[in-house]
Amino acid sequence: MSTHAAPEYQAVVAAPGFCLGVRCDEWEIHGISFLPAVAEVAPANPLAAEAARQLTAYLVDADYTFRLPLRAAGTVFQRRVWQQIAAIPTHQTRTYGEVARALDNAPRAVGQACGANPYPVVVPCHRVLASGGGLGGFARQRGGFLLDVKRWLLTHEGC
Repeated sequence: MSTHAAPEYQAVVAAPGFCLGVRCDEWEIHGISFLPAVAEVAPANPLAAEAARQLTAYLVDADYTFRLPLRAAGTVFQRRVWQQIAAIPTHQTRTYGEVARALDNAPRAVGQACGANPYPVVVPCHRVLASGGGLGGFARQRGGFLLDVKRWLLTHEGC
């Protein structure tokens, strides 16, 4: 994503080696995106300011608990997966298989739902790993920048 893409976000928050782009209106968060390191964008509205404040608090303290109004998104199955992921405590991980067993479904379907998560970090899909301790994918990517972000998030949380 180029630095010219920032206007589509109501806020961009700097993190170590990457940024978080926040899309929202006055009432709900529509999505959070991982961006390469770009210039921060000042919040465009009060909810964007609150999202930026909470994301910054998490970047300082991995134990921070998010309280943001997330727009309902996804299929019924995706929402069930995201609920399971949101229940994974900080400093812990689960495998795609463990999440799938809890939902009586297949690990691949869980992986696809993780990749469709519109609220990464807030709904911590980075805490879901491949069996055997491998990272698996992240945000529909199998390597590169986004796996570096996943590694950073897991290290930040002491996983």
